Amino acid sequence: MRTKNRMKVAVLFGGDSPEREVSLSSGRAICSALSEAGVGVEPISVEKPREMLDAVGRSNADVFFIALHGGWGEGGRLQAALEMMGKAYTGSGPTPCAIAMDKRASKAMFVMDGVPTPRAIYLNAEKESDESMIMRSLEALDRWGKAVVKPCCCGSTVGVTIADSADRIRDAVMNAAEFDSSVIVEEYIPGREITVTVWEEDGKAIALPVIQIVPRSGFYTYEAKYTAGKTDYLCPAPLSPEETSRVCDASVAAHRLLGCSVYSRVDLRLTDEGLPLVLEVNTAPGMTATSLVPKSAAAKGWGFPELALRIAESSLALGEGRGEAKRVRRAAR
Repeated sequence: MRTKNRMKVAVLFGGDSPEREVSLSSGRAICSALSEAGVGVEPISVEKPREMLDAVGRSNADVFFIALHGGWGEGGRLQAALEMMGKAYTGSGPTPCAIAMDKRASKAMFVMDGVPTPRAIYLNAEKESDESMIMRSLEALDRWGKAVVKPCCCGSTVGVTIADSADRIRDAVMNAAEFDSSVIVEEYIPGREITVTVWEEDGKAIALPVIQIVPRSGFYTYEAKYTAGKTDYLCPAPLSPEETSRVCDASVAAHRLLGCSVYSRVDLRLTDEGLPLVLEVNTAPGMTATSLVPKSAAAKGWGFPELALRIAESSLALGEGRGEAKRVRRAAR
């Protein structure tokens, strides 16, 4: 592996998804952290996929740090293109990214493999009328009393609403459908908001210190996530040893089930009875000053520069391994 003072990292950020502003913040923070860690940094901030690929093609970076959130930057398409170009990149491969981004697909895998997850129904604005979607949502609301409505393929709480009335769920479905034609209506789980960073190195996945998220007002909205002082983060979370073990086991199981690599962030609800329910897996989680992965790493004893460097180094080693595997497969044909 290259020593850190010889390694060059290109940071990819921006994009054109609803999470563009978060990506810009993540990208700038990662560039600063890597510079502090002593590696060469090349910022690549563009809006369109073609621009990104052109910039990647011109770069001589050793590894490309993906700091794009949502859309083509997180959902597997950029990862697939980078692999075709023979470029090493951070995080998970195309298939895990695509499955994690599609909450319907990932939840289906959770259900099949026994990873606990809330009950849900799925709506499709391209195949159903507004009336049909609202009627099915109302039926789910009658069963559960309270529901979370969200776009299938967005993050950062974009388009998410907690609904406990007929009027509220109607508005929630229409709002979510503005961001994605596929909409999830999920049973609301009372309890604590939990997130776990899963770190993988040399094929072994472990959970970093658990975080409990405590918004000071309402639920964990986009504003609460990215505005300093709007939310309290308890890390390590004040859980019993048994609760911590169950939360970590569920998170690592979700990471492995989806085939994630290097690192991911798993979001969960922890019921009052101590049962963790996995909501989703994030393969390119936020890396801003208020983001959760750096907070968890800090509790582990890793500062932001060390975390960014670890991600780059582990991803570079993984990328070189992927490249060698491809060469072996080609030679065997």
